[in-house]
Amino acid sequence: MTAQLTAQMTAHEKTTPAEVKIPPRDIRFDFQGAKARHWLSGDPVGTAVFNALSLTFPDGERMFIDAVRAYRDRVDGKLAEEVKGFIAQESIHSREHHTLNQLLDRDFYPVAEIEAGIKERVGIARSRGPMRMLLSTIALEHITSMMADIHAANQQLFDGAPAGIERMWRWHAMEETEHKAVAFDVFMVATKDWTPFQRYFRRCMVMAIIGIMFPRNIAAYAARLLEADGYSKKDALKAVNRFLWTEPGIFGRGGKLFFSWFRPGFHPWDHDNRALVTTWRKEFDADIAPAHA
Repeated sequence: MTAQLTAQMTAHEKTTPAEVKIPPRDIRFDFQGAKARHWLSGDPVGTAVFNALSLTFPDGERMFIDAVRAYRDRVDGKLAEEVKGFIAQESIHSREHHTLNQLLDRDFYPVAEIEAGIKERVGIARSRGPMRMLLSTIALEHITSMMADIHAANQQLFDGAPAGIERMWRWHAMEETEHKAVAFDVFMVATKDWTPFQRYFRRCMVMAIIGIMFPRNIAAYAARLLEADGYSKKDALKAVNRFLWTEPGIFGRGGKLFFSWFRPGFHPWDHDNRALVTTWRKEFDADIAPAHA
């Protein structure tokens, strides 16, 4: 390994910008529109994709919370406050997605089957211990922050969606951006005794796996939902993958940001996208202001 590469791996001076706060916004959204089978402007494909994503969040985000909480006693100062905000935000995300998911047409769509598969996958991740959970968390947080960035830059994604659902996804994207580095910074503290190469290799190895498996799983879940709408298995997967990778490309548009993970010395705030969510923050902070008046 070259001295330059070793120096890049060792460097970790960047943290969450001081002015970025991670406040819990205890907002409850109106999800009644989710009872419609194709709530995303009548589009069965887009609806299936976002429903599939939503189904992963309750169990997934509870694992993220537990992964960070396992190392909470090792952090202090600003990062300790950020961990507190991360846990609070993710708890509310999990609650709101659970509420949304309960309104999906479970008699028509195989929602319970998909939830069981997600629970099994999360259970496997949990069984591998706190560090494997934390590694999975930092990888998935990078992917969700990438998707939030794509959403912020392409706000037409939810054109025609019920107002409550559109607002929830925008709120979720904003908060994923705010706390995108918290789990990563906890990982850096928890592994302070590892060699730079060990840190780099482990996080890259996990991302190489999750970067393949997470999109594949979302495609499979969404395709199962579309099959209930009458699509063949082949046509369902083709339609879902087009939505994910081509148009609108909620994964495909994020290639540059995704692969930045593999750069030695990477930090989530190397990509500073605070400006993209400034307007959203004002909107949602206004919603919680009366509670703190």
